[in-house]
Amino acid sequence: MARLILKPGREKSLLRRHPWIFSGAVHRIDGDPGPGETIEVRASTGAFMAWAAYSPSSQITARVWDFSESARIDVDFFRGRLQRAVEMRAAVLNPSRTHAVRLVHGESDGLPGIVVDRYAGVVVIQLSSAGGFRWRDTLVELLAEITKAQTIFERSDAEVLQLEGLAVSVGLRHGAALAGAVGVEEDELQLLADVEHGHKTGFYLDQRDNRSLLRTLAPGRAVLDCFCYTGGFTLSALAGGAASVLAIDSSADSLAAARAHLELNRLSGAELLEGDVFQVLRRLRDQARSFDVVVLDPPKFAPTAALAQRAARGYKDINLYAFKLLKPGGLLLTFSCSGGLSRELFQKIVADAAVDAGVDAQILRWLGAASDHPVALGFPEGEYLKGLLCRVAPRARRG
Repeated sequence: MARLILKPGREKSLLRRHPWIFSGAVHRIDGDPGPGETIEVRASTGAFMAWAAYSPSSQITARVWDFSESARIDVDFFRGRLQRAVEMRAAVLNPSRTHAVRLVHGESDGLPGIVVDRYAGVVVIQLSSAGGFRWRDTLVELLAEITKAQTIFERSDAEVLQLEGLAVSVGLRHGAALAGAVGVEEDELQLLADVEHGHKTGFYLDQRDNRSLLRTLAPGRAVLDCFCYTGGFTLSALAGGAASVLAIDSSADSLAAARAHLELNRLSGAELLEGDVFQVLRRLRDQARSFDVVVLDPPKFAPTAALAQRAARGYKDINLYAFKLLKPGGLLLTFSCSGGLSRELFQKIVADAAVDAGVDAQILRWLGAASDHPVALGFPEGEYLKGLLCRVAPRARRG
């Protein structure tokens, strides 16, 4: 068994159960492990620290499978981790509410670099680590055994693969071939998940609870939905009784899917607008348009912490425009899915945007991912989706 020896004092994060070992913490590698191979991790003192998957091309040199010396990283290990993750979702989610669930959420389920989503009878696996790729065939076999899925499809095509030195891998891995988008239900709304070509694994499951929240806030209100993708927030707003929704996205294909969703659910009252959101927001401001509720759910501006400051400008601009477009007493649901952006920095960006917009605003609630996207206490990076529900004070506009 190959062995990774840490530099003196660099075991502290592992003692706190953080599952990543960065290259700067490594003193040496004994042996010649291949990508994804299980290696033994020891402190400079010789004390055992963890079993981990080796990633020679990544700045994260190793990702921890288990912190117990007695653990064995084999088929039974993965069967147990997968079974535990599936059982947790069954315990926290009402099956009558949705047919679409995240079954495995990477490091927070003790399976670093492994994501598994279920859309009715279709399971999608997405790998982003050398360890996940090395165990892919085993994972597929176990998922077929545990979930009884009709189809298992792989969507290992995230941008992070370039940083990991891994190749894109997309295709059918088990069962029946896909016959177009997969139909699922969420809060009595009919949805179509494009598993093969859609964003992420086909839909944004993490925003489920926030879509439900918008539904309760929408009655009688004019809603602006920015970066609407296939219309998840738009559908929820209309189902909740919104007076109108203006939904904006730069992708014609996404807007076509949003239109199909509206027709499928027999919902009306939405205007779908194709365009660059930044430019459209400026135009709406110049037209003195106003809304009761604005939703900002942009794509990832900062995939890593190193890019956070550069991305801050983009986040500030869209929030600045949103505040200018909100009526006094209006509500802003604003999000960042950038793992490299901390909660503190995100709040500061939104606060600065409010100041520059000349409004006073309050945070009513912090928002985050749904409960099938848990965050391990020792792995704060797992909290990639962060959001704020803000209210513009009625006396906010100045000058």
